[in-house]
Amino acid sequence: MSDRYDLEKADAAKADTAKRPEAKADAATNGQGPSDAVQQEARASGQGRINLAGRDQNITQIETQNVWGPGSGPAPRALASLPPAPRLTGREERTAELLTALAPDGAGVTVVTGLPGVGKTALALQAAHRAVDMGRFPGGTLFVPLRGYDPAGAVSPEQALESLLRALGVRDGDLPPTVEEQTGLYQSELARRAEERGPILIVADDASSPAQLRLLVPAHPRHRLLATSRDALTAPDLRARLLPLDELDTESATALIAIALAQVRPDDPRAAEDPHALEQVAGHCGRLPLALTIAAALLTDDPGLPIATLADDLADARTRLKTLQHEDSDGRSLAVQAAFDLSYRRLKARDARLFRRLSLNPGPDLSLKAATSLSGWKERETRTSLAALVRACLIGEQPTGSGRWRAHDLIRLYAAELPREAGEEAALERLLLHYAVTCDAADDHLRALPGQPVPDLFADQAAALTWLDAERANLIAVAPHTVANHPQGVLHLTLALGVYLRQGRHFHDALVVGEHSIWAAQALGDRKGEGSAANNLGNALQEVRRYDDAIHAYTQAVAIHRELGNRHGEGATVNNLGCALQEVRRYDDAIEAHTQAVAIHREQNDRRREGQSLSNLGNSFQQAQRYDEAIKTHTQALAICRELGDRHGEGATVNNLGCALQGVQRYDDAIAAHTQALAIHRELGNRYSAGQTLNNLGNALQGVQRYDDAIAAHTEDLAICRELGDRHGEGQTLGNLGNALLLARRYDDAIDAHTRAVAIFREFEDRHNEEKAQRSLDGTLLEARQKRRRPGWRRWFRRGGAGGPGA
Repeated sequence: MSDRYDLEKADAAKADTAKRPEAKADAATNGQGPSDAVQQEARASGQGRINLAGRDQNITQIETQNVWGPGSGPAPRALASLPPAPRLTGREERTAELLTALAPDGAGVTVVTGLPGVGKTALALQAAHRAVDMGRFPGGTLFVPLRGYDPAGAVSPEQALESLLRALGVRDGDLPPTVEEQTGLYQSELARRAEERGPILIVADDASSPAQLRLLVPAHPRHRLLATSRDALTAPDLRARLLPLDELDTESATALIAIALAQVRPDDPRAAEDPHALEQVAGHCGRLPLALTIAAALLTDDPGLPIATLADDLADARTRLKTLQHEDSDGRSLAVQAAFDLSYRRLKARDARLFRRLSLNPGPDLSLKAATSLSGWKERETRTSLAALVRACLIGEQPTGSGRWRAHDLIRLYAAELPREAGEEAALERLLLHYAVTCDAADDHLRALPGQPVPDLFADQAAALTWLDAERANLIAVAPHTVANHPQGVLHLTLALGVYLRQGRHFHDALVVGEHSIWAAQALGDRKGEGSAANNLGNALQEVRRYDDAIHAYTQAVAIHRELGNRHGEGATVNNLGCALQEVRRYDDAIEAHTQAVAIHREQNDRRREGQSLSNLGNSFQQAQRYDEAIKTHTQALAICRELGDRHGEGATVNNLGCALQGVQRYDDAIAAHTQALAIHRELGNRYSAGQTLNNLGNALQGVQRYDDAIAAHTEDLAICRELGDRHGEGQTLGNLGNALLLARRYDDAIDAHTRAVAIFREFEDRHNEEKAQRSLDGTLLEARQKRRRPGWRRWFRRGGAGGPGA
């Protein structure tokens, strides 16, 4: 299979759109005020720690370098990622029930359900840790927050699946493009883990629908999925055991507060001195663990505050929501909002102002620099105020020392519904500017060649990638949240995300960003920005194999660039259009597009893009069986890559050159080229490209009758395809493996390989490759029956009867 380059966006368009002075001026003046606050009942769920108000937990992952950065290698696996087990009171019976469900003969999927704030997460974590201590899950534990009721948007099933794949050790660069392939990789990793180390426990917190859980359900019977939800999640295809959780009894509720006070100050006498007031506080909190925890935090923050005074505050109807006096149709109490209000009212004015502004951030958490952009203060002052909010249990630094703060989604909703004040629109503008400028600097690092000067906002490319990985959820959430009122900031940001999302294989995020980027550009009447946005959207569509949609997006982008006379943007987009045309086997059109791109980049004296377009042109020549022209073109591209020190481009181009050499039966030269490419891809830690090169190397080895070596190369590639969940690539490799097995007279194995290839292509509705695989299977069956070889068969297979060179 040939490697290809796709050019994300025109650098000139990005610089023009994102960096011109008037763009910043527009971004600072075009706001129309915040949109109406989301109206939603205040809800809460269980606590990860007794002294925290926030429910959201971070999945613990060890970030690894992507294949395009330094330090590539095997990705660490985060298989002990449970947050700490909280202290529980009054949950012994339910804990025992949950442990029974998690037993080897228990339920495959268990969902803890109940009122918001009732302690579902706390119970799930307590039982999970107990089960681990009992030795039930030697394979490890995974924790994923689904934020099902987050007003900014729940974690999608695809995003949750990607998070778990990364926790299992799959790097961003190795993530397959489609959900189906990712699901297959996920199940394969779980099955392998079960065989190597034993069962795994997956804890999925705060699901709002069966759809969020379906992709996460382990197929292997030894694994367990434990979820929490505010609703009873039932569906015909999600057979989960439901474990309902009610509010605490009065004794347990008062004990929760008393234990919290004693943990902070063992000599605190208040609980023992006024048990009646303690019962009143518990009653006003609805005996919900979250509200009880916040009440305890108010008492521990003010050791001189009498419990009776707090009880009187809670008893005042003016300080509680009217809905606190009854339950809604879902049986959800709103007592937790009263606790939120009490916590908020006790804040100093300066801290309260920051608390309200934190809700302007559309993502799940934020960094100190992002919080500083919202506050408008110095970093040290902002951190002092954040610490005050942490003490009030309204936010938490997770994990401690990370420099990132997260609030429970209901606390964020509560903050968003508080009365707005002057200056918040300017604060949001500063936040968007912070994200856009920093993202733009990180993007420059991703695009830079060795030795090329880049902004000093980051020390190196690795630091830029670390920031992008940490902020990805926030950066993606910004677009839909702010595009209506802040299109300039959204356009700037989304254009700067193109390379990162593509190289990191965050294709679903790229689709969302691409669509909102186009809307922002259209709202601004920015035709150049619209052309760049359409190009980026085409890249995302091509990666998820929506080739016709990608061609349409690229065609629109080309038309816009030509209308504006933007030759640089036109060249980049025409090159990408050629790649999409090649995928639908419109080879003559692809050759024409790439030829145009090469001419434009030469005109612009853009050597890097000229080399990339030449490499893609060579691929199109190959597909059209114009091999001599392909060899000449790839050789020109290779010279440019070496001139610029572009190792990634060199590896891809040498691999492509090897495929062209096979086309003219120069197999020894092809083997040398593929071997060189394989060494480069392994040096860079690029497993996906290494697999493609192994497949091509196997084809070349067949050409010199080294059938055993060919079988070994194809088999290694097959393992990589399965490791990465690349089902389509698996089908192509099986076809080539079948050819090698037939030439080695291993008829039964060859028949098996071709049969599986046919099944895979049929699964993808890929009629072209299915027909090729079927012809190979028919020929293999005939050869096996006759038990002899005809010279024509050998020549036919070597020339690509099923997959062929470069398949």
